[in-house]
Amino acid sequence: MTFQERLAALLEKRAAVVRDNIPREEMIREGVEHGEGMVSACGALATWTPVESTGRSPKDTVIVKRPASEDTIDWNSPNNIPLDEETFDMVFEDALAMLEKVDRIYVTDRLVGADPGYALPVKTVADWALTALFTDNMFRPWSDKLAAQSCFRDRPFTLVVLPYRKLDHTRYEGRLRVDPRLGHTSSMVIGMDMDRRLGIVYGSAYGGSVKKLIFTVMNYVLPGEGILPLHCSANEGPDGTSALLLGLSGTGKTTLSADASRALLGDDEHGWDEHGIANFENGCYAKLIDLDPVKEPEITRACFHDDDYLKHGAIIENAMVYTTGEFDLFDDRFTPNSRGSYPLRYLSNIKESSRAGHPKTILFLTADANGVIPPVSRLTREQAMLWFLMGYTSKLAGTETGIVEPQSTFSRFFGQPFMPRNPDVYANMLGEKLDQHGTSVYLVNTGWSGGPYGVGERIDLPVTRAMVNAALAGELEDAEYVPDPVFKVLVPKACPGVPDPRMLDPVNTWDDPKAFAERARKLAADFAKHFDKAYGDKGIAPEVAAQCPGK
Repeated sequence: MTFQERLAALLEKRAAVVRDNIPREEMIREGVEHGEGMVSACGALATWTPVESTGRSPKDTVIVKRPASEDTIDWNSPNNIPLDEETFDMVFEDALAMLEKVDRIYVTDRLVGADPGYALPVKTVADWALTALFTDNMFRPWSDKLAAQSCFRDRPFTLVVLPYRKLDHTRYEGRLRVDPRLGHTSSMVIGMDMDRRLGIVYGSAYGGSVKKLIFTVMNYVLPGEGILPLHCSANEGPDGTSALLLGLSGTGKTTLSADASRALLGDDEHGWDEHGIANFENGCYAKLIDLDPVKEPEITRACFHDDDYLKHGAIIENAMVYTTGEFDLFDDRFTPNSRGSYPLRYLSNIKESSRAGHPKTILFLTADANGVIPPVSRLTREQAMLWFLMGYTSKLAGTETGIVEPQSTFSRFFGQPFMPRNPDVYANMLGEKLDQHGTSVYLVNTGWSGGPYGVGERIDLPVTRAMVNAALAGELEDAEYVPDPVFKVLVPKACPGVPDPRMLDPVNTWDDPKAFAERARKLAADFAKHFDKAYGDKGIAPEVAAQCPGK
């Protein structure tokens, strides 16, 4: 019997304790009754995880490696950690044994993907009501009709989640990593078996472990169907044209994609197929630390609107709550990674279908703390593929112990931990999409101007918005461009809404042109070094490699 068959038999045997696709209100009620969360003053559910579950655990996130499929995954990527099939089977056996003992089992059947052509059927089995509620917030409702249209209709994915259980570490000595925090073998696994379409979250109570495991699975299976998965936000203008925004944390992706004049498709995960763009999810998992109700009214309203708790269902994870039931989002003593999970329908300016036509514009966002990347530039096809591969931004001084100068950070495809296939697959697919649909790609620097962090100033948000609006409106299509001598991108001589066009060439904002040139050369060298290490033997087309700064 397959694991899926054994799991189905177990659920049938234990039918008395199985909550099979129960209504949302029952998930909420049981979560509160069993102490999984408390009702806050506004009606949202507040919950707290163990310290080791306040964020993802990349070193415990593994993919089964087997001869039949190992060539499809880039095992040189630091986030693609291989696990042998025998160890994965041991973990799944332990999970089945645990499900034989628990007093409650929750089953949800959902779809991941708003495009019915590739909506992935996902069955989640968990012993925690809030896990079921999380899948109800984040994944799309089940529909027999839509599921029947999917290319994955006969290839569903099964996920077992035991968030508060722990593996017997002695059983896995020599099989799983030694966790220095514990002083022994890890008792946690977030594992994926792509070939057998199985996932397991054992010992991680972080909601993002469920979300990102399924995202990683989508990023693996979709290219095999000719669909490009993207870690991005997407919105649609009143004229029906869509846009994609890709950027790492701190680049302004959430802020810039929230545009009152454009309907949001989604804020994080999308696919691009022959029909256009479609959101994977049905909800958002927003970071809440220091959330400003004025700057982020939509997230604030979605998480903290007043409602009866049985109708609310937003999950507020690891935020400070006072005895009054009020939240303090500025208190990061437990973790700076507090999160809010809520359905997309809690936002006011969304496109309900979460689908749109082919994007007219793509924006790559970077927060360059060196102050040398142009504030806006156009990318050729090969440059777009290169910057997609690099996923560049800066890590700031003060964000981590020992960082005194801005450090270059590269995350392939703006989502390295979740992109398991070989890099040429994603890059080539982007190039093909650009060719097919004539999409324009722009690089927008939301970081510093006039000098590096600590010397220069961050580019004003209204100026950045003006450049973004100009790009989205097509007002930069016919601009006059000059190639940047170091970074090779095409810099416009003028941009609507930017009062001083001199700032478009970053050297003009520095007091010392020699210092600027030195800083630019240093960053270009970082690009070249990273490219050689990550992609030197990955079959990247020479014309794409030639666009790398420093080469």
